[in-house]
Amino acid sequence: MLKLKDLTIEEKLRLVCGKGTWNTDDLNGKLPSLLMCDGPVGVRKVERVENNMQVSYPSVSYPALQCLTNTWNRKLAREMGESLADDCKEKDVDILLAPGVNIKRNPLNGRNFEYFSEDPYLAGTMAYEYVDGLQKNGVSACVKHYCCNNEEFNRHEQSSEVDERTLREIYLKSFEWVFKAHPEWMMCAYNRINGVRASENKKLFDIARNEFGFDGAVMSDWSAVYDRTAALKAGVDLEMPFSEKNYKQLVADYHAGKITEKEIDVAAERILKAIEKRMKHRGEKPKKSADQRLDVAQKIAEEGLVLLKNDGVLPLQNGQSVCVLGRFALGEKEYVGGGGSAQVMPLVGNEPLADALRKVLPDSEIDYDVAFNYENIDSYWQKSHKILDKCAMSDVSVICVGTGMYVEYEGKDRKTLKLDPIQEELILQTAAQNPDTIVVIYAGAVIDVSAWEDCVAAIVFAGFNGERGNAAVANVLSGKVNPSGKLSETFPICMEDTPCYNTYKDVSVARYSDGLDVGYRYYETADADVMYEFGFGLSYSEFEYGDLEVIKKGGLSAEIVYTVKNVSDTDGSEISQLYVRDAVSFVYRPDLELKGYSKNYIKAGDCAKVKIELDETAFSYYSVAKDAWVVEDGAFDIYVGASVKDIRLQAVVTVKDGQIDKIKIM
Repeated sequence: MLKLKDLTIEEKLRLVCGKGTWNTDDLNGKLPSLLMCDGPVGVRKVERVENNMQVSYPSVSYPALQCLTNTWNRKLAREMGESLADDCKEKDVDILLAPGVNIKRNPLNGRNFEYFSEDPYLAGTMAYEYVDGLQKNGVSACVKHYCCNNEEFNRHEQSSEVDERTLREIYLKSFEWVFKAHPEWMMCAYNRINGVRASENKKLFDIARNEFGFDGAVMSDWSAVYDRTAALKAGVDLEMPFSEKNYKQLVADYHAGKITEKEIDVAAERILKAIEKRMKHRGEKPKKSADQRLDVAQKIAEEGLVLLKNDGVLPLQNGQSVCVLGRFALGEKEYVGGGGSAQVMPLVGNEPLADALRKVLPDSEIDYDVAFNYENIDSYWQKSHKILDKCAMSDVSVICVGTGMYVEYEGKDRKTLKLDPIQEELILQTAAQNPDTIVVIYAGAVIDVSAWEDCVAAIVFAGFNGERGNAAVANVLSGKVNPSGKLSETFPICMEDTPCYNTYKDVSVARYSDGLDVGYRYYETADADVMYEFGFGLSYSEFEYGDLEVIKKGGLSAEIVYTVKNVSDTDGSEISQLYVRDAVSFVYRPDLELKGYSKNYIKAGDCAKVKIELDETAFSYYSVAKDAWVVEDGAFDIYVGASVKDIRLQAVVTVKDGQIDKIKIM
């Protein structure tokens, strides 16, 4: 492997500018070239271009990161990373351009399906497992998009105007957590942050390296570099893809003395180190077979499904007649996922939901009708009476609705949180004929269900759930799998209720005047109503919490111990959540902040003992006055609950002089 000293200045200048669309430069064969590919939910390796469209090789299509996070299962996040590494190995991919850890500030963001959560702790800790699983299985991760890329509108120019404290506590915090896994690459965002392009924002790159411990290389998002010299000086080591214009300007700037060889050496050295790390894993074979990876995808889809409402119609009983409606139940004939760089060509395709239900309910009569299609809307109205008659005569109707790649995709934000009017009308008419109507939502982000929520018997949020998704939905509807997913983002009643709705935005600027009040932090502090709160999800089991203990470990460290008992006759998993509140503070702090969580499988009648470790990060806020994290003396409430609104246990700890002083169990 060549060292920096073996390269000429001309070769270093080429190395920091990439080669083509997907590779690092091999310097005419002197260096191995790294191949990088999208994306977070499956490997999108481009095979060819047809009619100006990229056609990719088939690969396992996993559930979206939004669905993964709804599992709240660290082990599954790690297994997804490991499985993706095997997909990469089969296709000789060195760097996976994933995961995205941007915060879901705006529910209309077109790429929210690619991101983990509205909460930085949940996003960062799940991303940590994903990255660690990927890299320990021999493939580099590239964490993105650094930072404040929270909507797609005019993303190349718009400036995210964020105050320092909000930046630290919300938008940088998820990156700080994932950097603990030492990702080998990080991708800068397109947008400006406080007026400075992400690719030229030296302050933010310095924070990543000097404070968060990021020790990898930085690449640009595709065509996010406008001034290669300025970006290199700020901290972008590799520009992607290759730009002849930018390369020539960098060479000219070097010869003009605007950038030094020493500055170029820093970037070139990081790229060389990244290449050297990958060479240790070249030629490794996958550890999991394709079928095993598909099993992982299905497990994520099952655990990531969130049961939002159930008036007793679920689980379905074998022998019931079921009428399935909607194009999102089609399976292999309909790709259900987000568009853009995260779109994956499925390896085997999805099974139609009706077929999957027939397998788990063999004695049931299962009918299916597409009900409508957007190419010929009138056809639905012409046969609607026939469809509604079929629904009325069935024991249960299952309506599959959602968004898909033409609504949620890279480059544009959604126009509304609502389903389109045709789908809403289908739900309302069907529910009017059959009160035992179940709605299954295939979407990558929040959906406004207010127009029809009280008309149906059950609501299942399946999400963008991958190519084994319909098998997962069938297993949950039939009771073969007990639902255990919980929401990783708040479902507001409507868009107008969201904290970002009235914040200022124009073509050039998006003001983050909502500050720390992102997602549940706002709703809880303002005591505002929501449709479904952060951390909410129903089960076929029932759980009770008890026996809370707070054990001091020295300084600001403590172990929170409690029990969760399954008091039902059904085995199931429960996600318990730990929130912290500064009871009295000299600065504004949201009412509740997530600081720990645990998912435990508990057999009927059994009890799980849960232990969650807290340290000073659970109590601190970022002081702009001191440019440091600060913990005030005083009382802190510790809450343990089934969701942010369903608090079951409470304790109060008092902090004095950097120590946990007193503890009171409420």
